[in-house]
Amino acid sequence: MRPIIELRDIRKIYRQGDVDSHVLQGLNITINEGEYVCIMGPSGCGKSTLLNVLGCLDQPTSGEYLLGGQDVATLNDDDLSRARCRNLGFIFQSYNLIQQLSVLENIEVPLYYKGIPQAESRIISTRLATQVGLDHRLHHRPNQLSGGQQQRVAIARSLANDPLVILADEATGNLDSKSGKEILDIFDDLNAAGKTMVFVTHDERMVERCSRVIRLKDGFLDKDEPGAKAKAKLSVSSVPLSAVPV
Repeated sequence: MRPIIELRDIRKIYRQGDVDSHVLQGLNITINEGEYVCIMGPSGCGKSTLLNVLGCLDQPTSGEYLLGGQDVATLNDDDLSRARCRNLGFIFQSYNLIQQLSVLENIEVPLYYKGIPQAESRIISTRLATQVGLDHRLHHRPNQLSGGQQQRVAIARSLANDPLVILADEATGNLDSKSGKEILDIFDDLNAAGKTMVFVTHDERMVERCSRVIRLKDGFLDKDEPGAKAKAKLSVSSVPLSAVPV
């Protein structure tokens, strides 16, 4: 597996007057292609700041960030925006859909910024809407959809540019338990199809589904351990062949 994300001694410092706030303190993290990673920790531990750095929405104060082999930590705003559009898909807790646009049109937004022709864009967006179970809601607007359906639109939109990584911020935070489970099932399917996924979450249900859990504390890496999915694979692989019935 090739590294998709490589963080090397990443630090983020915010200055408030004469006081420096050290939010990320020398993080070294590598995430490989096809991993399903949950970033967890208490409020104020640096999760959101780390997600902003990973999403090329903010730059670290120091350190190297290699995204698909390209060091994006020191790019100017225009180049950072291009790297973001080319490599990343985003899913937000509040969906961040454009209320005036239909399901298809919301999914097409990343394709518009990539300069994809309208006819091709419509084919791609229709396929993605069908993939997340919204083929019967193509021309509805967000205010005509449930929370779970809106998050499905957001998922389809995150896939539109075929990103290297899908990043999500509390993707199930606004959903009831049934809708949340349905969204988690979609995430499982995407990862099984090979998508690299990095989620910031408080939802412990995701620990049962992901391959790796990264826990932060006070801006430091506290724990980096296998998720339940990876533990299950390790458990199966550790069974001696002599114990397997023939």
